[in-house]
Amino acid sequence: MRNVYGNVYSRSLLPAKTIGAEKKDSFIWTGEMLKILKLGANIRGSWRDTDIPHRSTESTTDIDRASVYLAVEPIKDRLLIYADQEFGQGTNFNREVWARWSFNSSVYVRAGRMFLPYGLRLEDDTAWIRQIPGINFSTPDKGVELGLEKGAWSAQFAVSNGTAGGDEIDNGKQYSLAATYVQPNWRVGGSLNYNDSSFGDRELYSVFAGLRRDNWALLAELDFIVDMGFPDGRRSQFAALLEANWRYRKGQNLKLTYENLDPDDTIEEDQQNRWSVIWEVFPIQNLQLRAGLRVYNGIPQSDVQNRTERFAQIHVFF
Repeated sequence: MRNVYGNVYSRSLLPAKTIGAEKKDSFIWTGEMLKILKLGANIRGSWRDTDIPHRSTESTTDIDRASVYLAVEPIKDRLLIYADQEFGQGTNFNREVWARWSFNSSVYVRAGRMFLPYGLRLEDDTAWIRQIPGINFSTPDKGVELGLEKGAWSAQFAVSNGTAGGDEIDNGKQYSLAATYVQPNWRVGGSLNYNDSSFGDRELYSVFAGLRRDNWALLAELDFIVDMGFPDGRRSQFAALLEANWRYRKGQNLKLTYENLDPDDTIEEDQQNRWSVIWEVFPIQNLQLRAGLRVYNGIPQSDVQNRTERFAQIHVFF
């Protein structure tokens, strides 16, 4: 859910044109329905064209995501109850439902089903830095989180079941820790995650950073993933992302990304990479249009690892 600032930003500063801005008494949506009730939503639909060598081109259309957000604040600045419900793709999926108690403006605790603190919060769950660690918008977990927002520092520590929102299956838990130092034009942070599982322990380590200058913004993240429980011992993976955004005019953004993946550090020459170029347009408030090209490069023996994807997406939000 967007807060008041996020809604005002997406209406006034983000789009090329704001409908109704010329009217002094025009309604401005802030997400607040009543003093204690807030509402929001996202709907994303897309067309995708996938070209895999030695195969026929595949084209699909789909509703990628339809989510509704609801927040109730019975005690202002103290108690908040929040729910995030996703619809579409033939299923209804509760992504988040939790209650948060703020001790003051800096320290809070929340409990329920939640997204775990780890790495950059990218919208794209297929990004390797979100897909390979397995912590993304499709894998919330049930647990408790303690958070700190103090000046330039933001930190969170969570203890959860380690089952991606499913029922508890053993006595082990998942521990997540993230910390970020934020300045107006840059940020740097790191994450740790340990999942004590009867199916094999998993360790995650990440460092990430962001830089903004004029109409440019850069993001970078490096992840190191260690899986236990394999018959021949442990397996280590590396995933990296570098992203550049250029806001070349109001309401239009050009995004370039480079991703790298080493799925097994014990195997020579199995690395993969992919490049993406995405054009994003915000013609009016509450509407985003995207078109992109993504090129995969992997081992020659795998046609799927050397595919090319073209896609277009419409995103309506409030």
